[in-house]
Amino acid sequence: MQSIEEPAAKPSVETYEPGSAADFERLYRNSYRRILGTLITLVRDRAAAEDCAQETYERAFRHWAEWRPEAPVEAWLHRIAINVAISDRRHQRLRQAGEMIRRLGRPAPGPDASTLAERSDLIQAIKKLPTKQAAALVLRHYHGYTNREIAAALGVPEQTVASRLAAARKQLQAVLGR
Repeated sequence: MQSIEEPAAKPSVETYEPGSAADFERLYRNSYRRILGTLITLVRDRAAAEDCAQETYERAFRHWAEWRPEAPVEAWLHRIAINVAISDRRHQRLRQAGEMIRRLGRPAPGPDASTLAERSDLIQAIKKLPTKQAAALVLRHYHGYTNREIAAALGVPEQTVASRLAAARKQLQAVLGR
């Protein structure tokens, strides 16, 4: 897993045919890690992020024939993933009681290197941001998207993206003391 401080290399522009199962499989292989990274940051739990990633790709596959090639395919996938993450966070409170009971019944596993990386001060501060601000911040600084691409992915005006980024940066600076 890359650190959040280092932007991921932007994916190369590949062509995909809407409705093509082979192209969807290639899209899945090429984008899964980036989608999962975004979801881990947004939902704050790796297992929940993996569930959200699965739901993202299921939804995308159901609508694959409807995707328009003039829209960036990964922006489209990120939009689906962010909507899934927002839904997951809405339902998270209902699941917390069951998760607590399950956790109390199991012994604690040893530390996992990826879990330790997810616990950095910056990641913890990002996890405290409102979901929409965190989504804009991750798409901008982790994935390297432009404000225009983020706006397309989130279905909001560019100015809204700029406002969310500014608010997120201000909150992170206050929390991190920088």
